[in-house]
Amino acid sequence: MIEMVIDQRRRDLGGGFEVGRVLPFAKRRMVGPFVFFDHMGPIELQPGADRSLDVRPHPHIGLSTVSYLFSGEIMHRDSLGYEQPVKPHEVNWMTAGSGITHSERFEHARAHGDRLHGIQAWVALPDGQEEIAPSFSHHSGSDLPCWDEGGVTGHLIAGSAYGLTAGAKTLSPLFYAHLDMAPGSTAEIPDGHKERALYIAEGAVEMDGARYEAGKMLVLGQGASSVQAAEQSKVMILGGEPVGERFIYWNFVSSSKDRLAQAAEDWKAGRMKLPDADNEEFIPLPETPAPPAPAMS
Repeated sequence: MIEMVIDQRRRDLGGGFEVGRVLPFAKRRMVGPFVFFDHMGPIELQPGADRSLDVRPHPHIGLSTVSYLFSGEIMHRDSLGYEQPVKPHEVNWMTAGSGITHSERFEHARAHGDRLHGIQAWVALPDGQEEIAPSFSHHSGSDLPCWDEGGVTGHLIAGSAYGLTAGAKTLSPLFYAHLDMAPGSTAEIPDGHKERALYIAEGAVEMDGARYEAGKMLVLGQGASSVQAAEQSKVMILGGEPVGERFIYWNFVSSSKDRLAQAAEDWKAGRMKLPDADNEEFIPLPETPAPPAPAMS
């Protein structure tokens, strides 16, 4: 029932702010359309936290970013003019399409202190939709249907599962949910999708007679139908239909290596608009590894 176990790889983004990179993984690049999965924190931020923790303006193409928090607050600003904090049990859903830039800043933490803990995922856009116009939406309340049954409190973040549908507009079949599980409780794993996985953000779970601790993603086979909490746990369940091969360079996702190279050149040349409310600095294009070279015309 478990095809693969992926351990998060912790990395410091600066100032002690750590994330655990889960996807992409060398032996498993995607789960359904999910092409990127980062576990942020948890980290205690003190009032007056250094601005080096902020994620300065940077670009994306070919994907939707999905920001979801267990605790804390992040301020989003983008080149479409949106300025929207995301708080616990809310979603900022940004579709980059043909190109968008945004920043993510910890202004609440600098003013008041904060405990930041959450997940950022990227969903690759399907064929024919990779170059759609960029968009942004914020979702809370009834847009994230919730339920409480048998010791499991669930929040549906995106897509359709458990007989419910979340408010964010998705462009390919998928589901994404957050489960808070009491010790000994059992949760159903939605079926009907070709690829599925669960990620243990806190606690531990039991499947196939084995125990798995926090920081592990379990890539599931078709026979997987339920998971049991070995202790109080936070579990993310996700999956969907594959969208085909996707290439990643830095913050860009595309089915075309030439498109990645063009996006890199556009950013380096300053051809991508910065957020109006956050345009005094940006993250430069990394020098290494080099982006793929464009094909000769």
